[in-house]
Amino acid sequence: MSEYNEHHDLHVQRSADRPLYSRDPTYIPRVAAVHDLCGYGKCSLTAAIPILSAAGCDVCPMPTSLFSSHTLFPHFVSLDTTDFLSGYMDAWKKIGVHLDAIYSGFLGSAQQVSLIERLYQEYPQALRFVDPVMGDDGKMYPTYTQDLCTATKKLVPGADVLMPNLTEASLLTGIQYRGQDVTPAFVTTLLTALLAQGAHAVVLKGIDHGDGFLRNYVATDSQLPDLKAGKPVMFELRHAKLAHMIHGTGDAFASALCAGIMAGKTLEEAARIAGEFVRDAMISTLDQPDYSRRGVSFELVLNRMTALIPREE
Repeated sequence: MSEYNEHHDLHVQRSADRPLYSRDPTYIPRVAAVHDLCGYGKCSLTAAIPILSAAGCDVCPMPTSLFSSHTLFPHFVSLDTTDFLSGYMDAWKKIGVHLDAIYSGFLGSAQQVSLIERLYQEYPQALRFVDPVMGDDGKMYPTYTQDLCTATKKLVPGADVLMPNLTEASLLTGIQYRGQDVTPAFVTTLLTALLAQGAHAVVLKGIDHGDGFLRNYVATDSQLPDLKAGKPVMFELRHAKLAHMIHGTGDAFASALCAGIMAGKTLEEAARIAGEFVRDAMISTLDQPDYSRRGVSFELVLNRMTALIPREE
């Protein structure tokens, strides 16, 4: 069979209740994971590789930076891989690498956006998953620059699934950040703006009304006319909020969401599965040493991802 996802058409409108990927149970889809690699700490590639692999995907890492540990630790060393990646991609092309999806996250420089755009050109059939890892709590991450923030906006048009938190949605749209306790009308404004910029679907993460739940919202370009008209048509996914916050949950959520989609789940199903996966991982993390700095430990619940693998009848 073809190694490409023949059911993918970048020009069709998306629907939250229709799978983006038609999974053949005999085929292992290949996903390029364009993220940084931390030697210690649970985030980025150390989340994407095991989570997607557990869901039956062949993960092809493209490391945007190397870190001895993630940046919450007081001491770390890092290496920007920008100058290395062009040759890295040339080598992939020479050996005939095929991709079914391109999943991007933390970037090390503004120039790396053009490398992702090159991937899009060379693999036009691949689904485009964009986690714009830019900031949180209303601020850009210290490693991000305004140039990198501006360049990241180029990844919004054509994104099959864009997965920002509220801070990142604010940075991408220019709409002022208003905290996590925002109204449905403001959520609609953000989703409308991101879809109008060309994203096919958006999963907006981390709305917190202080009522014991975290909410994520899902909307697709097929809903854009109604959103522009002010109709509340997005899907709301609600999960119980735990008393503790842990580093790396955003990367785990995005990776599990992509895993669900590549398993043939609908966007709404995949987002719900990802939220439940992260919640359960956070619970098991409490039993691990140094969890408050090291980050979310999901190893004990990876069976949830393995359960997504379609089986032959």
